[in-house]
Amino acid sequence: MRRNIVNQIEECGIVAVIRLDDTKKLQNIISAISDGGVKALEITMTTPNAIEVIKTVSKQISSEFILGAGTVLDPETARAVILAGAEFVVSPVLNFDVIRMAHRYDKAVFPGAFTPSEILTAWENGADIVKVFPATALGPKFFKDIQGPLPQIKLTPTGGVNLDNAAEFIRAGASCLGVGTAMLNKQMIDNSDWDGLAKLAMSFVEAVKKGRE
Repeated sequence: MRRNIVNQIEECGIVAVIRLDDTKKLQNIISAISDGGVKALEITMTTPNAIEVIKTVSKQISSEFILGAGTVLDPETARAVILAGAEFVVSPVLNFDVIRMAHRYDKAVFPGAFTPSEILTAWENGADIVKVFPATALGPKFFKDIQGPLPQIKLTPTGGVNLDNAAEFIRAGASCLGVGTAMLNKQMIDNSDWDGLAKLAMSFVEAVKKGRE
């Protein structure tokens, strides 16, 4: 099960990362990015009533769309979001109990790491993909440097990914990208510009394709 989730996320190459104070437009956002080719959304625990939001949304989305939970810091939260309907669990930190909990339910887990030692430790302890965070401070070259001695590890950058560097991150060895406000444009959402949001999502999908050429 979790292998299929990882494969689907890698195939698309993009996980949209959302932090919302107001979730009324969430269904519109999901429809727009899905139209643009992005098929995975991470709802962070900093979103008000995040677990209830995940529970509601998981019942409304199509089977082709993958819903996950982010900013998961402990195994108790991991279990709660999984039972609410999350198919993958993302954390900004490395917590072995979170990895074990996700795998107990056969869900994919992307723990956070920053240094080469943390990245290898995360992978050796079962990470399906290692989230390099914050990628803003490191840039694509770091991924290329890590992939040299550690080519077996699947990496995803989160933080600072935009259209200017998306293809470069993929070219440097990232398996997929975690993209927040650079794709989930606040002004477009405020203005309900769903066509614009779909086109922006499509631009990121195209950037991934370009990076893989």
